[in-house]
Amino acid sequence: MSHVLHRKLATTPPSIVHAEGLWLKDAEGRSYLDAVSGGAAVSSIGHGDPRVTAAIDAQLEKVAFAHNSFFTNEPAEELADYLIAKAPQGLSRVLYCSGGSEAVEAALKLARQVWIERGRPEKRTVIARRQSYHGGTLGALSIGGNKPRSLPYAPMLFPARFVDPCYAFRNQNADESEEEYGQRAAASLERAILREGADSIAAFVCEPVVGATLGCAPAVSGYLKRIREICDRYDVLLIFDEVMCGAGRTGYAFACEEDGAVPDLLTMAKGLGGGYQPIGAVVVHDKVVEAIAQGSGVLLQGFTYMAHPIACAAALAVQRIIDEDGLLARVQEKGARLRARLEASFGQHPHVGDIRGRGLFLGLELVDDRARATPFDPRLAVHARLKQIALDEGLMVYPSGGTVDGTNGDHVLLAPAFTVGDADIDEIVRRLEISLARTLKEIGRT
Repeated sequence: MSHVLHRKLATTPPSIVHAEGLWLKDAEGRSYLDAVSGGAAVSSIGHGDPRVTAAIDAQLEKVAFAHNSFFTNEPAEELADYLIAKAPQGLSRVLYCSGGSEAVEAALKLARQVWIERGRPEKRTVIARRQSYHGGTLGALSIGGNKPRSLPYAPMLFPARFVDPCYAFRNQNADESEEEYGQRAAASLERAILREGADSIAAFVCEPVVGATLGCAPAVSGYLKRIREICDRYDVLLIFDEVMCGAGRTGYAFACEEDGAVPDLLTMAKGLGGGYQPIGAVVVHDKVVEAIAQGSGVLLQGFTYMAHPIACAAALAVQRIIDEDGLLARVQEKGARLRARLEASFGQHPHVGDIRGRGLFLGLELVDDRARATPFDPRLAVHARLKQIALDEGLMVYPSGGTVDGTNGDHVLLAPAFTVGDADIDEIVRRLEISLARTLKEIGRT
């Protein structure tokens, strides 16, 4: 019996003993092709890069830990310099933490502090989008728009407001352009601000490309720029959650670059450290820094492992490798190849309704009836079956359910390491074909 409290108490998952590149091996000797960067779009440069190990070892020889209330450290300063040099104009500081949920919590607290510092404490309501997910801590769950994930904790959460997602596959009308749909989707935010009263709204939070809950649904052209305009008009802070879609995953250092929109706060994690160390960050705009500097001059929050020297050293090594190896360009190139292979194999598949995403962050929405985009009965648990069958086929993918409304709908997400090769892509698609066919046969669809 395992004494670890695993996600499913009745079973213990396979024990992983080795990982290199895009391949993992368990204690039984089974190999798995990793099409989701460690399982959740984390291992951006692949597993086992000796350059990151060397950076961690070098930092261990200097200092493993010293609390950030006493000292800063060289890796933290260098990593912040590195990130800000690539960040959209206006983003100028970095707050570190240990992961994505902490990053979202920190961003929410920073937004609150801004309004306190400006003498407007009544601005406290946060608006997010339906069918979103921003993390598992209580603050992050409060702004998560996927209700089944937050419902068990509802009495413990703070009240947030929710607006329409940018979900073109299901919400764009046949007679409107992508740009027209983007404007219409953004208008949902403006209506909510006017309904609640702008004087009460602190911030709006969204993912430029929605990961876990919508299967790589990207913002359509013009949507994020319009969101930025609305937030500026009503004096609302804009938070981009790039925990999953950022750090190069879409082929840009920051996913929002592709949209030409700049947030006030931007959260990062997952690919930031590439899985070599737990690390997250909030990249902060000048105007947020100025509000604090002209007020108390003190950050009202902190974490024990904020700016952890080893975590920052690992993340700095990962980010340097992305540059040195030209991996952003590779993400765009290999992302295009993966998408083309998916389109060739699944573009006309009777049970694949949509193929979407950016770079090496791609999703397939699974449907029972392609012509009507009808989702599968959730009792069939298509996503769960597909995950297990894919594992049986030696393939790691990221399926999820509740795509349409939190209950109905299934999708599968692919996010291989930036180092993925052509042969890897072909093998990922081949194994996915087999896995989906087996899943459909199991539920009586052929």
